[in-house]
Amino acid sequence: MYNYIVDEIKPKSLEWIGTSRKDLKDLPLSVRRAFGYALYAAQLGEKSPEAKPLKGFGGAGVLEVIEDYRGDTYRAVYTVQLAGMIYVLHVFQKKAKRGIGTPKQELDLIKERLKWAESLYASRSKGVWI
Repeated sequence: MYNYIVDEIKPKSLEWIGTSRKDLKDLPLSVRRAFGYALYAAQLGEKSPEAKPLKGFGGAGVLEVIEDYRGDTYRAVYTVQLAGMIYVLHVFQKKAKRGIGTPKQELDLIKERLKWAESLYASRSKGVWI
């Protein structure tokens, strides 16, 4: 008989910022599944092969997952830079028809929500839940 010691991985907490959770629920099922897989991997401390750093956020702390469905493109943006937490910053359908870049309006919202997540994280680190 073998005695196995299994290291149980405790997933990091997942926090939804703004309307990101509601926005995810409005997407097609296959897109939700792809984003869910990437977020679960992040919770386990791994990086989904589909996740890549979002340009303009200085490194790999803010990631995006891009999923195409029936000619439309969807994106989920989350941060892994705050220890022990995954904050989902924005989930949206890319509507701009020019280029592959993220529209400025969406980037501004992501920056705003990242500040919000950092503020939540800082207050919780001090034992204050807001």
